[in-house]
Amino acid sequence: QVRLVESGGGSVQAGGSLRLSCAATETINSIKDVGWYRQAPGKPRELVAVITRDDVTIYTDAVKGRFAISRDNAKSTVYLQMNGLKVEDTAVYYCNREPVTPRSSWGQGTQVTVSS
Repeated sequence: QVRLVESGGGSVQAGGSLRLSCAATETINSIKDVGWYRQAPGKPRELVAVITRDDVTIYTDAVKGRFAISRDNAKSTVYLQMNGLKVEDTAVYYCNREPVTPRSSWGQGTQVTVSS
């Protein structure tokens, strides 16, 4: 089973930047559709961004213009570049293969904490 492992989170000041990585545990020829999700305390998990196998991207309104999802198939990795971070972006960020179903498994995620 190919697992996806998130990394790159941390604590930053509002207005700062982070780049999250979603890396496959083994080399694959190409990355299929992948989504970045986040979950803040007391809130449901929400979709942040998705990138398709055809490199089509979509973002939730809350992050449009600030976040950018990309892929590097040679590294079997999907990235989430986060600029202009806000306190409201504080959450655990997860990646997963799309489509997500009730049987989808989730990793540990990576914590992003933004302070004012």
